[in-house]
Amino acid sequence: MAASSHISHGQGHDDAHGSLKSYVVGFGLSILLTLASFGTVMSGVVPHHLMMPGIVLFAVAQLLVQLVFFLHMGTSPGKRGNLTIMLFTMLILAIVVVGSLWVLHNMNANMMHPSFPQVPTE
Repeated sequence: MAASSHISHGQGHDDAHGSLKSYVVGFGLSILLTLASFGTVMSGVVPHHLMMPGIVLFAVAQLLVQLVFFLHMGTSPGKRGNLTIMLFTMLILAIVVVGSLWVLHNMNANMMHPSFPQVPTE
């Protein structure tokens, strides 16, 4: 009985795990993207005003690589539940962050700022 439940437990999970090749590709891409963002800052070739967008671009690419290759996020039927939960979590986080920034901005704009009295100069 224990052997049959173990076999049935492992049947649907081979799709959820990656192969050694996918892990090596993901690791290689992660190293490449890390070196690219480091090179963006340290090389001096990229203009200063383009450094931050370049680093953000490499960071988003690295996030996607890690989600796909290491966390096995995808659009296949077995992985859609995890993807949906992650997207919903990101939506809630975005609402909290943007809402907090909005509240802080409005609070700063609507507060009375102290006015310092003019000190007479003699």
